[in-house]
Amino acid sequence: MIDIVGIGDGGLADLPQRSRDLVLGARVLVGGRRHLDLIPDVPGQERHGWPTPLKAGLPALLTNVDAYAAPPGAVVVLASGDPLRSGVGTTIRNLVGADGVRIHPHVSSDTLARARMAWSAEDTTVLTLVGRGVDALRQHLDPGAHLVLLCSNGTTPAQIAGLLTSEGLGHSQLTAWWHLGGPAEGTRAATAADWDTTPTPDLVVVCAVIDRDQALAHPALSTAPGLPEAAYETDGQLTKRDVRASALAHLRPWRGGRLWDLGAGTGTVGIEWARAAEGAATIAVEQHPERAARIRANATHLGVSRAVTVIETDVLTAASDPDLPAPDAVFVGGGLTRDLLTAAWDRLTPGGRFVAHAVTLGTEAILVDAHARLGGHLTRITIEHATPLGRHLSWTPARPVVQWSATKAAAAQPGSRHTDTPTTP
Repeated sequence: MIDIVGIGDGGLADLPQRSRDLVLGARVLVGGRRHLDLIPDVPGQERHGWPTPLKAGLPALLTNVDAYAAPPGAVVVLASGDPLRSGVGTTIRNLVGADGVRIHPHVSSDTLARARMAWSAEDTTVLTLVGRGVDALRQHLDPGAHLVLLCSNGTTPAQIAGLLTSEGLGHSQLTAWWHLGGPAEGTRAATAADWDTTPTPDLVVVCAVIDRDQALAHPALSTAPGLPEAAYETDGQLTKRDVRASALAHLRPWRGGRLWDLGAGTGTVGIEWARAAEGAATIAVEQHPERAARIRANATHLGVSRAVTVIETDVLTAASDPDLPAPDAVFVGGGLTRDLLTAAWDRLTPGGRFVAHAVTLGTEAILVDAHARLGGHLTRITIEHATPLGRHLSWTPARPVVQWSATKAAAAQPGSRHTDTPTTP
């Protein structure tokens, strides 16, 4: 059993008695140098700093201090604030299992920041930028949003201000707080456009209020499906917004789900899948290097670079690769063949969803056959836009798209009830 104790800049004196007793009574105390320095010397207590790199060296450290066989209270780990808020507590739990840890949380830095700002938890989004870069902020820039941003170091606030200003959100209000709860606590406030780029001290949190008027004018901020084409860098190979919105409605992104976007082109469907749900991820397959680079650039610009993996190969090779992680959902927007549909369907996890589009008679026949064999829904989508005709407006039709969507049969659970009827081969 490993006890993980959260601690703040106020040190030992701010901890409840039970946590103080654990820290002072431990046979082994593990933590970062900053945290260890907050604890007075205890005769006979063994102390260890974190290995570098942490994840690679952590198993050996825990073995060295006999943590796997230690009774409760013998091995204590110090962590910042809430150990399970982007903290080492999650890393250790994943390593030893939930039954191998006891968590003793302290007030987290984001909670302290909200308290300083008098922001309610219900109205605030907390986002860690530690180890992720400020591009992760891009998908959270809703009009009037209240954001608490956990920063890597004192240079991050200026990077946040620069990103917001470059996106036309320079009127957004920023307040940086550092060393919250400790004797060195400090703060700085300004709009993003007027931000002093001098680094703040480390251990900094930024509270941001996104300017409502500027955000409403931004074309790419909503996480709803069907962003305008102007939100993407493209060579024209992209699923148009109305058809894209339909595809994502049938795919129904969910937390932690993995999509294969086969023949990704500009990457629109895969990127919007990743933006739609926390932890959703995309494997985008595109064989043309320039388009693959464009997908990466679009994913970065729209805040999901960590969630979108681009593979440069042909779609059938990727779909047939047993080492490629199996998809929870599949979208085929280009390069559809019978072999590709079969290979991707076979790899699709039970209960997973499949959506494919066709714009030619040949690929339409493939989807009609798939519908006959596998069930699902077959839809013909025709979109018309009003365009000038002399001094008047006239309807101009876009190329019709045939859409097939289906759900792969899931293993039946005793007593389960389903709102959808899954299809079977």
